[in-house]
Amino acid sequence: MATELAKPESLCGLFHEHRDGDPLPSQPALAEAMDLCRSILFPGFYGKSNVNNQNLLYHIGVSVEQLYTLLCEQIQAGLCFATGWAEVEAYGNTYITAQDVRRQKAGELARAMIDRLPVLRQTLATDVEAAYLGDPAAESYGEVISCYPVIKAITNYRIAHELLCLGVPLIPRIITEMAHSETGIDIHPGATIGHHFTIDHGTGVVIGATCIIGNHVKLYQGVTLGAKSFPMDDNGHPIKGIPRHPILEDHVIVYANSTILGRITIGHHAIIGGNIWVTEDVEPETKILQNKYCH
Repeated sequence: MATELAKPESLCGLFHEHRDGDPLPSQPALAEAMDLCRSILFPGFYGKSNVNNQNLLYHIGVSVEQLYTLLCEQIQAGLCFATGWAEVEAYGNTYITAQDVRRQKAGELARAMIDRLPVLRQTLATDVEAAYLGDPAAESYGEVISCYPVIKAITNYRIAHELLCLGVPLIPRIITEMAHSETGIDIHPGATIGHHFTIDHGTGVVIGATCIIGNHVKLYQGVTLGAKSFPMDDNGHPIKGIPRHPILEDHVIVYANSTILGRITIGHHAIIGGNIWVTEDVEPETKILQNKYCH
């Protein structure tokens, strides 16, 4: 049986051959990295409970150092899965291995990611505000940060999106899938999402890879921003990388269990009612309520 299972012809695309010295992606390590990110972005709500103004700088400094170490290793692991790395690279008169190149590149990318955390916090602050103002049941920003699944999901997404923009392979998708498992909210790291974004309740929301979402957009549970069908190449394989998901302009609201499919545009200030299937553009300031169009 083992001989049968080890046959190369049965493993096409299913086997990653590990090379000595190459790290492997670790979900526990990435979970620790996300915990550190949350403790840096929302100090006092995550991480050490004894944070105050006197020791805040120390706690953040320690967390940033730990985060850098974890990101270096996990980004390097992601690079090990990427194609196009030569076994040996030449730098002047010095030859170093691809492993050394990946290690150096991982360090650069980890630093670049950490440099983006201050701006990322500013954006997340708008998401917290949107969740608080959008829910009469929310009694404080602290409740939103500590309890609301959208904050956990959008934090993972925004970190993963930055890593994807930096060119890090594999790791961004693992990070968003971790949030998917934890919250039931599935946001692809390739999606582009503006500020003041919130999802009420959240379970079952799906946001596709090429979605573009503007500012002050609110979704409810069960909303799908997906694709219709995939154009095929001459060999019958789906063509990758083409825009295939919706564009939601500023101040759009989509109520529970609605499905919006294809590269269509939902105009600014439009409202999509619950349990509606949308496959055509929607004009700005339009309400769609169970096959009724209201201006």
